[in-house]
Amino acid sequence: MSKELPIVSAPQPEEKPQSEPALYSRVFCLREDSPPLRLLLDFLKSKNHVPLVPKMDPAALDDWDWVQISLGYQRERKPIQLFCIRDRGSYKDVFEAEQTAFLNRLAVYDNEEGQIARDFVRRARFIATTRMLKNDMTEEGYDFNGWILEFFQENCNGIVQIDERGFFSPRGELVVDMEETVESEEDAIPHSGTS
Repeated sequence: MSKELPIVSAPQPEEKPQSEPALYSRVFCLREDSPPLRLLLDFLKSKNHVPLVPKMDPAALDDWDWVQISLGYQRERKPIQLFCIRDRGSYKDVFEAEQTAFLNRLAVYDNEEGQIARDFVRRARFIATTRMLKNDMTEEGYDFNGWILEFFQENCNGIVQIDERGFFSPRGELVVDMEETVESEEDAIPHSGTS
């Protein structure tokens, strides 16, 4: 005789909270080492932006091998996340994945600007990446992000790339139009504190 088994409903998977849409921008930098964060903070202050930074060991601001920092521009807004991934060290695999993805995307551009962008991406030693929450940004936030990008472009011999836009010249002109939406890169960016 068979035993009657109770009917139990299968547990429903928990719904993951929707993540807020983010906009990423990058500077592919040819300089070997990223500058210490103190230089970036001083640059932002010189542009009349006083960045809001988390409490940290002041010596960490002079370290060249930092990985991540949150930079606030207004107390009531979420900060911009700044990441630095390098062609060596802990996040080398993330760097190589970003580099390969952009080289593949740039392969279809055979004009001079596309070749220049491809050369910067191929020769980059590190990538400074900003992450902003689209629904929380103000004009001041976009300006603040622009100054961050300009700092790395000017001081690290870099080229700026902004998702949903493309690559920009040092004068801020769009030179490689890549308007298509980029898939979420949440898993590609390291999630650790400054180091």
